[in-house]
Amino acid sequence: MNKKVIAILIVLVIIVAGFFIVQNKGDKSLATVKEKGKFVVGLDDNFPPMGFRDEGGNIVGFDIDLAKELAERMGVQVEFKPVEWDGVLFSLKNGTIDVIWNALTITEERAEQIAFSKPYLDNRQIIVVQEDSTINNKDDLVGKIIGIQLGSSSENALNNEQEVVNKLEEIRRFSNNTEALMDLQTGRIDAVVVDEILGRYYISKKPDVYRVLEDDFGHELYGVGIRQEDIKFKEEIDVILDEMKEDGTAAEISNKWFGEDILKK
Repeated sequence: MNKKVIAILIVLVIIVAGFFIVQNKGDKSLATVKEKGKFVVGLDDNFPPMGFRDEGGNIVGFDIDLAKELAERMGVQVEFKPVEWDGVLFSLKNGTIDVIWNALTITEERAEQIAFSKPYLDNRQIIVVQEDSTINNKDDLVGKIIGIQLGSSSENALNNEQEVVNKLEEIRRFSNNTEALMDLQTGRIDAVVVDEILGRYYISKKPDVYRVLEDDFGHELYGVGIRQEDIKFKEEIDVILDEMKEDGTAAEISNKWFGEDILKK
């Protein structure tokens, strides 16, 4: 065997060894969480009913209850860390948080940067207007001011329909959806594009103020966002979520917040 062949074999061995080292490092993600005794959830704490603060200032919600149950079954604690939503992916990748669990829409763009759990909820991007608004469909949005949350999937969904965007007077961006809906109520904007789950919950609290159009900006799925290298941690999250669905615990949590089981089977 000549020196050139030996050199090539050595390079191949190094490459293969490097591959397994990377894989093993990724496989330590679950062990690392268990060693720390907790994982940190990044969220927008003004996103009812998924994650928000109650009158006592405590973070509560549907996703909060799911995360708490999952952490208990994993044998660790869970910490909830509010972050700016337009920088949430950066917070995950730089290690400030361990997962994003807050009605996170699975998109191709996000999937290039992070991994996702199995989808656990279906969602639509709905259009909310005032109850007495003359806006009845997308065509009526011409010359109107639309509110969206900065960095949200609502922004992406709206931008995917440039024929609508080009006819708007303005897209007004808010740090959270609650602010957008408040501006809609006061008439400072004409409509809000928002996740249906949040929008319906908010509207149920003020049934005579808002109305949802039949038109929407598309359907989507929610998943838990995880770092791409955290393979074992992601697998464990998927296993436990499946267990929670199968034994009815997830359905109980859903009934608590929505009055029915809306989880994706």
